[in-house]
Amino acid sequence: MSVTSMFTAVSGMNTNATSLGVVGDNVANMNTHGFKSSSVVFADIVSSQGGSNSIGRGVRINEVGQEFSQGAFENTPNVLDMAIDGDGLFVVKKDSNTFYTRAGQFGIDKLGYATNPNGFVLQGYQFDVQGNSSTVVADVNVASISSTPNATTALSVYANLDSTEVTPAAFDVTDPSTTSNFTSTITVFDSLGTSHVLNIYYRKGQTIAGAGTPANGGTEAGGGATWPVGYGAIGGSEWEWYGVVSAADATSGVDTVMAQGRLEFNTDGALYYGQTLTSPTGGFDFAGGATQNQAITTDFGDDIAFDATLGLEGTTQFGAVSTTAFLDQDGYSSGTLKSLSIDSEGFMSGVFTNGQTKTIAQVVLAKFISQESLIKTGKSLYAESFGSGQPIVTAPGNSGTGEILSNTLELSNVDLAGEFVKMIILQRGFQANSRMVSTSDELLQELVNLKR
Repeated sequence: MSVTSMFTAVSGMNTNATSLGVVGDNVANMNTHGFKSSSVVFADIVSSQGGSNSIGRGVRINEVGQEFSQGAFENTPNVLDMAIDGDGLFVVKKDSNTFYTRAGQFGIDKLGYATNPNGFVLQGYQFDVQGNSSTVVADVNVASISSTPNATTALSVYANLDSTEVTPAAFDVTDPSTTSNFTSTITVFDSLGTSHVLNIYYRKGQTIAGAGTPANGGTEAGGGATWPVGYGAIGGSEWEWYGVVSAADATSGVDTVMAQGRLEFNTDGALYYGQTLTSPTGGFDFAGGATQNQAITTDFGDDIAFDATLGLEGTTQFGAVSTTAFLDQDGYSSGTLKSLSIDSEGFMSGVFTNGQTKTIAQVVLAKFISQESLIKTGKSLYAESFGSGQPIVTAPGNSGTGEILSNTLELSNVDLAGEFVKMIILQRGFQANSRMVSTSDELLQELVNLKR
């Protein structure tokens, strides 16, 4: 009997010692990001003899289970540090092997891939240059996306034109300073993303009353301008504008008028009617090998005649110094990646040097039916097992995966106080079983002494 009790006690010592190792591992990883603590499940060993006379033969470790409860969050300055507020796991890959992790420390390697400190590549849906998302989960790479240029197709210029100005001589593109009253300057872009300076010169023209223009609509003789019904009876003044591209930016090699039009104001200084005349060159012809005859529409603000507004929200004509109030255009040059941002749905967007923002990728998350059955492989990684089932890989927020928090890392879920309590209990268990060995030894000694 004493021999049996000794082996029973030894099983208790072994089991408690192993359990102390699990506690030690938990404590050692209390500062490991994304670490999930483990707990030991004991099971008794029963003698093969059945019935009411069965005697226990000790204890064994039935299972070392993993606790996948949520850890606390820590803010960081790195936008690629990510935490998951939910049950999902990041998907990473290396050498065709797929792993899963809660540790969201990522950075960009020299090839542009988003990798963790061990070189495992983050997985997601990659976007192309046109902004189309792939339907296949693949490596997330930020170097594969650039911001291509966009040619200017529309520009807006709002200004106040001084009503007290005197009409100069007919506009002369070779002498614009003395044949115009005011200038607005804006930068536009061609099809190659090259910037060009466009000067818009304003010249005060005739007053509307009289001047031989149609009073009730029609076409002005020689000018090619079509006026709305009611024009000619509003009073006010007319201004001409000329869009001039300098010799350095024009294909012709000389200063060229590439767009022109007229602005009509009523006696309140409101824009009654604005019109762009047929471009003298048919469009903008920029030097440098870009697409010729580039069409650019010019907006001076809503007018009364066609937009049914007060005509005071754009270009006006008041008795104050001429000034440009607003400039805008829709073109831009090519750009390189400047910074990244990641939202709660895992969309990774890049801010480029040309001021544009593009979606580069969407991080995916994996969800298992039985996360506790995943296999620990070290380096804060888990591998799929038969018991865990196959993962559901989807976008954040779907299938209970949770949301992504950028600039955040998940801390370990180790309860240090609880681990110390376990340590004391296991230590006492080990001591009690060792005392059982000593007691069994004493009984054996007494048995030996009976022979004397």
